[in-house]
Formats: sequence, C-alpha cells, structure tokens
Amino acid sequence: MEDAGAVTTAPAMARTRTLPVWVRGILELLLILALWVLYSLARLLADTSMQPAIDRANDLLHIEQLIGIEWELPLNELFSDHRTIGLVGSYWYATLHYVVTAAVLIWLWRLGADRYGPARRALVIATLLGLLTYLFMPTAPPRFISGYVDVLSLHAADGWWGADASAPRGVGGLTNELAAFPSLHAGWALWVALVLHVYATRKWIRVLGWVYAIGTSVVIVGTGNHWVIDAVVGWLVVLIAWVTANALGRVSLRLPRRATGERAEREEPAGA
Repeated sequence: MEDAGAVTTAPAMARTRTLPVWVRGILELLLILALWVLYSLARLLADTSMQPAIDRANDLLHIEQLIGIEWELPLNELFSDHRTIGLVGSYWYATLHYVVTAAVLIWLWRLGADRYGPARRALVIATLLGLLTYLFMPTAPPRFISGYVDVLSLHAADGWWGADASAPRGVGGLTNELAAFPSLHAGWALWVALVLHVYATRKWIRVLGWVYAIGTSVVIVGTGNHWVIDAVVGWLVVLIAWVTANALGRVSLRLPRRATGERAEREEPAGA
C-alpha cells in the first residue's frame, strides 16, 4: 500500500549556461584577432626565399598543363589590356574579400548561434589549413613570374592599395606575398556561396553568392595574384572544412551544468 503523502521527485533537467550577447561578441572579435596574429606569425616564420617559391609555382604550372587548366595567361592579358576590367578586378580583389565575408558573418550572427556556429567553425578550420600551407609551402603568385602582369600594381594610383600586394599603402610589408597556394580569396568566396545557399531564403541571393564565388576565382587569376590550381585547392580546403565543421557539430563540446539549487535525483517509487 503506497503512502499517500509521498511525492514522486521528477529528475532535474541539465541546463547549460548561456553567455550574454555582448560577451560572445567580444569573444568572436578576439577570435578574429587571434587568426590575424596567426597569419602574421605564419608570415614571420615562413621561408621567404624567392627561388624555392618560384620553383613551387613552376611545379604547380606543370600540373596545370598536365590536366589542362593552364588559363592564367589569357585571363591576365584580359585584365591588363583593358583598363576598366583591370580596375574593377583590382577593387574586387582588394576589397570584397574582407567586406563580403564580414557582412555574411554579421548576417549569420543575427540569424542565431545554430547557424552562425557551424559556419564560423568551417571558416576558421579552412583559414587554419591555409595558414599551415603558407607556412610549409610558400609559393610565388604569377605576378612574380616573367610574362605575367601585376594588375593591382598597374592600377595602384587609382586605388587605396600600394604597389606591393593588396594591402593599404605603407603596410604592404605586413602581408605574406608568397601566400598563393591555396587561395583563401577563392576559399572564403566559396564559403560565402555555401552559407547563402544553405541559409538564404531568396533564390536571387543564393545565385548571387555563386556568382561572387566564381567571379572571385576569375579575378584572382586575372589580376596575376593566383594560379588556377590555387583557386581549385582553395575551394577544396573550404569543402573539407565545411564537412569537418558539420561533423564536429554532432559532437557536444559543452559540458552540461546543473541549474543552481537543483539536485539530480533518481525517480523512485514511494515507500509502501
């Protein structure tokens, strides 16, 4: 006979602490700063010897010849022979890489952590993979090879960048000019296209994302800053990072924390 005064205790639910939005925002900014520091360290630690980097570039060009994707020269001529195309390409290369990526990150943040988290994780993984390659495989871009034109340098007087890479005037020394393989310009642009394809609700926005990704790949080659294979491997790196980020998302990396004042108890029948 059960005791009428006995009360069955329901199991307490585990809860996780959620940081305030402003704290999470600061942490995200610190993450971006950490990536920039890693990029700078990679530049300082990487071998800056030009001849080995040129040799690697020639090896990549040989691979392109074997598989039939050696399209650098006609694209570079298109961008260097036509002023308008060259100028538009220069602004595209020097600006959209940062502006579009940042805008999509902010948009994802506003959509919520369930969308922002996995996408940001993929971007970080891809960036780290790229930085590791820059550290161990410094590779010269086409503009360092005889026969190719540095289009951004050609239009430096018309833009905010200097004659040494796409950095603002006076800070070109902070860039890694041998960070050609793989292309994070192409990789980040593909990341934007994937994010918009998955999360955007309007078809024209999804199409615009793919136009941006393909256009960026054309621009980086046409301006003499990357080989075609740099763009191909940049896309591959982001695809690997995207799959890895989604796989990690299925594994809980956060330990549950009991709510204050709650005790987890087993549900037991009342005594007879």
